[in-house]
Amino acid sequence: MRFTDKTVVVTGAAGNLGQAVAAAFAAEGAQLILVDVDAARLDEVYPGSSARRGKLAVDLRDEAATAAALAEVLPDGRACDVLCAIAGGFHMGEAVHETSAEVWDLMLGLNAQTLLNAVKALVPGMVAQGQGRVVTVGAAAARSGVAGMGAYTATKSVVMRLTEAMAGELAGKGVTVNAVLPSIIDTPQNRAAMPKADPANWVAPADLASVVTFLASAEARAVSGALVPVTGGR
Repeated sequence: MRFTDKTVVVTGAAGNLGQAVAAAFAAEGAQLILVDVDAARLDEVYPGSSARRGKLAVDLRDEAATAAALAEVLPDGRACDVLCAIAGGFHMGEAVHETSAEVWDLMLGLNAQTLLNAVKALVPGMVAQGQGRVVTVGAAAARSGVAGMGAYTATKSVVMRLTEAMAGELAGKGVTVNAVLPSIIDTPQNRAAMPKADPANWVAPADLASVVTFLASAEARAVSGALVPVTGGR
């Protein structure tokens, strides 16, 4: 198994994609640290306790709380081997000139600040140990601006630019940084929101998780700074 003896942090672990990513790493022997803002939801999705996983409820938009919480679950100077930065959010509807400060701050916080605070807390440890993997989640839609999705595509573009910047900064230090760019993910929420759409070409969470685990694996050690489209049958 590719991740035996590896510690993998998954943010947004209680969401649909987070659950699929966690399951994929668990199947390959990883020690998991499952992070989400909602403690009750974490316990619902991952009931009970297990020696192979820890659960951590923290608002990743809070830099100090994030650093303190992750330091507590990674004591004694140990570092995680993989960060899967899945936490994020979606919003659409209004035009850019109608976007409220609340919507902008929400999208920036959920999509960019959660990533920034997680890497601030975890990447220094990866550099110190000379190896690590960071996998982020951009969006296929954010490769260009989309009407009615300005705040979402802009903040997912921030994730993509941060991914590329980190890849350059960490080159030669044993740490790779890559992003997956999904199109529509096949979730119950998306099916409910788009009842007339055909989900045949949407991306199954398990398929997206397979790409994430590849980018986190030793086989992908020569890949860094990649923005990998994962768009199903499109």
